[in-house]
Amino acid sequence: MMKTLCFDFGNTRRKAAILDQRAVVEEFVIVEPGVEHIQKLVRETMPERTILASVIYHEPAIENWLAEHTRFHHVSADSRLNFEIVAGKKETIGTDRIALLAAAADLYPQKNVLIISLGTCVTYNFLNQNAQFLGGAISPGLDLRFRSMHDHTALLPIAEPDWNYPLIGYNTHTNLVSGVMNGMLGELEYTIEQYDQRFGNLVVVLTGGRAPYFASRLKKRIFADSHFLFKGLYALSSLNS
Repeated sequence: MMKTLCFDFGNTRRKAAILDQRAVVEEFVIVEPGVEHIQKLVRETMPERTILASVIYHEPAIENWLAEHTRFHHVSADSRLNFEIVAGKKETIGTDRIALLAAAADLYPQKNVLIISLGTCVTYNFLNQNAQFLGGAISPGLDLRFRSMHDHTALLPIAEPDWNYPLIGYNTHTNLVSGVMNGMLGELEYTIEQYDQRFGNLVVVLTGGRAPYFASRLKKRIFADSHFLFKGLYALSSLNS
């Protein structure tokens, strides 16, 4: 096992984490987008390997420097995987989803795994017990739901996620919060139930920045893991470095 610095460049934030033997040792938020900050982080943490998954534009100099100074892998359609893609084309699947599926294959072998990532969007990713990715679904995340009602109406204000709301909203704000929070909770419950009915031996993993809002409120037993994507990057680094 090797000390690995994993980079996750997502739509909302750029993050990194040091992992050793699948465990997250330390996590970082990357505020500065330039290569200088990456260089500083590598020099401070002294990893044996590095890996990057990105769904946004980033400076090519970042990859070039990491490849020159570390044992580096950039997750792409050419990456070796520990699972099989049987739905869609490999090059059309986001690298964040690839990392989540790699974590499922590594941590839950011979299980049907539904990975739900609550970020800018909600992604549902299903890996069957034969380590085959069958597909999933994508829907708007919490912030997109709140933002879209504000952006596409004349008078509705912007609202924020909050569990302290009444079932029956008594003003505009509580109506918005109740609708979005209950709507997403209902979506999650229904989707999990449908997968559970169709596939036995099901493991449900909840991850992503908004996962804490829902982890304790879902009826079915789930595994909440905020580091699941990083664990997938660690597995991919082991296969590709």
